[in-house]
Amino acid sequence: MTKHEIADVFNDIATLMELKGENPFKIRAYSNGARRLETLEEDLDELIREGALSDVPGFGKALVQKIETLHSEGRLDFYDELKASIEPGIVSMLEIPGLGGKKIKILHEKLGVTSIEELKTACDENRVAELKGFGEKSQDKIVEGIKNREAYGKRHLWWRARAVAEPILDGLLALPEVEKASHAGSFRRLREHVGDLDFIVASSDPGPVMDWFVAQEDVKEITAKGETKASVRFETGLQADLRVVPAEQFSFALHHFTGSKDHNVLMRQRALARGLSLSEWGLKPVESESFDDSLEASSEEELFGLLDLKFVPPELREGLGEIEVAEERDFPELLELEDLRGVFHNHTTASDGRSTLEEMTQAVQNIGWEYWGVADHSKASFQANGLDEDRLLKQIDCIEILNASKAYSVHVFSGNECDILPDGSLDLDEDVLMKLDYVVVSVHSSFTQSEAETTDRLIRAIENPAATMLGHLTGRLLLSREGYKVDVPKVIDAAIANGVIVELNANPYRLDMDWRFWRKAAEKGLLTSINPDAHSTKHFPFVEAGVNVARKGWLTSENVLNALPLKDVAAILARKRPNLKSLVL
Repeated sequence: MTKHEIADVFNDIATLMELKGENPFKIRAYSNGARRLETLEEDLDELIREGALSDVPGFGKALVQKIETLHSEGRLDFYDELKASIEPGIVSMLEIPGLGGKKIKILHEKLGVTSIEELKTACDENRVAELKGFGEKSQDKIVEGIKNREAYGKRHLWWRARAVAEPILDGLLALPEVEKASHAGSFRRLREHVGDLDFIVASSDPGPVMDWFVAQEDVKEITAKGETKASVRFETGLQADLRVVPAEQFSFALHHFTGSKDHNVLMRQRALARGLSLSEWGLKPVESESFDDSLEASSEEELFGLLDLKFVPPELREGLGEIEVAEERDFPELLELEDLRGVFHNHTTASDGRSTLEEMTQAVQNIGWEYWGVADHSKASFQANGLDEDRLLKQIDCIEILNASKAYSVHVFSGNECDILPDGSLDLDEDVLMKLDYVVVSVHSSFTQSEAETTDRLIRAIENPAATMLGHLTGRLLLSREGYKVDVPKVIDAAIANGVIVELNANPYRLDMDWRFWRKAAEKGLLTSINPDAHSTKHFPFVEAGVNVARKGWLTSENVLNALPLKDVAAILARKRPNLKSLVL
């Protein structure tokens, strides 16, 4: 295990020990040990090899032994036994936002709560509000968290669903009986999260295809199996449905099951206006009793052509004006992953990142990008080891030295993710912020402000001369936390007026700003930057999820800052910092 993975285990141990009511000093030792590992500047491998781990302040004999065991074996009996000693229902309550080990322990001891279901009942009976240290507001937040968990539990992030979907499609395409195969449904439309997975296969011999589908290794339950349709459920709870059709029906079935419902309604109405009936079985004259008379379409492009339409990319099939565009012209050339040349809004070990400046730079070079930007947290994000002015100035020096060394073919831009304080002011001195190549301004606190307060707060930050980009506009966490209330169109207008870029945060849990706003925003002239919000070299691939959102938002490379070459990016950043020498490339 790496030092960061071991730190995660220590944090889990501290939480589990809180649930059991263990000695606070022991709990604090694991929490402190996790923080110490996260900020450890020495090489862990070398410390262990030289037997010097016990020389690190805060690492007592017990912690050293556990670190060495986790590092070498990747598991720890103490951790496994601790998890096994606590009822799963109690541990599951940690999934509710705002409930930590201490509060759950109180709920368990005072109310006998051992599961989320029992906690919900206690809230319904107002027993939680009566507990010391909770009250009505805390109870309301718990109820909201339970409702969100129930609502979101039926859906799965696109990013996670992809790990299941892609191997299935590869497996189907490898079968000799399969002529064609494709994803369908909301996964194919690149929605940010999906309810289930859909697969369409063309084959004249469906039996072996069905047998293979239900026999996949990770299938937990076969919920249905017929001659041409099957449904299975995986360990994660994700369901996958398969439909096998004759080759001549494939394009019609693929279009129908890709959806969306609104798009399909518009397409059926268009077909009816031409005396035709469109369905998953084909496109036939209304008066025909059978789809044996269906028009032929060997591809979706041909299907759209039969209705006098240009091909509509799957991600745009949401019933939001795509039919009107397809009547008149081809669609714009949507952004591709290969169009990106670099990324901004990334964190290093200087704050809460898990990779060093050099490691991140090497990873960017390996990807083949031209540049990347450092944007560690500012001091108000103390929980993320945010930088104050002195530390930030030292980091700027380190970046300048790295660029001057020519050790990498990548240019590193100096930046900061500066907290927007509750009144809209920025967390660091403007004089220091202006020494950076760019500044991402973001909200990380006071999420309960009213819509008017939050909107004014963001606009004040946008109007600050140091602001370059606005980070994760609504602060949402998909399937976990709703965004704070904000007048998005008003903020977009303010960003355009002040020459501020609104990022498309590509973290699969955020994907913020939402794709539904991007088409109109881009038409007004808003520029975006697709940022992974990377806290590790492993997070750079998140940009693919961001490109999905950009495509759903009708964005082209012209709308995206980090699709530009290095010199053009530097020129745009220099508009707010014309005297900054590091931008003269």
